[in-house]
Amino acid sequence: MTAPIHLPLINSAECCSLAAEPLSVDDAERYAEIFKVLGEPVRLRVLSHLAAEGCTPTTVNELTEIMGLSQPTISHHLKKMTDAGLLVRIPEGRTVFHQVQPETFTNLRTILQIG
Repeated sequence: MTAPIHLPLINSAECCSLAAEPLSVDDAERYAEIFKVLGEPVRLRVLSHLAAEGCTPTTVNELTEIMGLSQPTISHHLKKMTDAGLLVRIPEGRTVFHQVQPETFTNLRTILQIG
């Protein structure tokens, strides 16, 4: 027979909520999709680079060189990230720039913030 586990008592006066409020069903689905898109290491690397660039738009060709991947591969990942609302696509003539979508990052930061 296993001995009972005794957990330390938590003083409820010191305990606080770890989140402002629970997510709605719609918000949970939206954020789950964003995290699903970010579950790909290449996308995390691309996002990390674009976030480090801040407000400076970056071209597909620049990302191709930086990431060491083909243009179709980078374009595929950028489309997924843009569709998820993580990036903004800025066409200028025949060149397409991408940059982070600041509002999405603000929202993600809010739901991930604990305490």
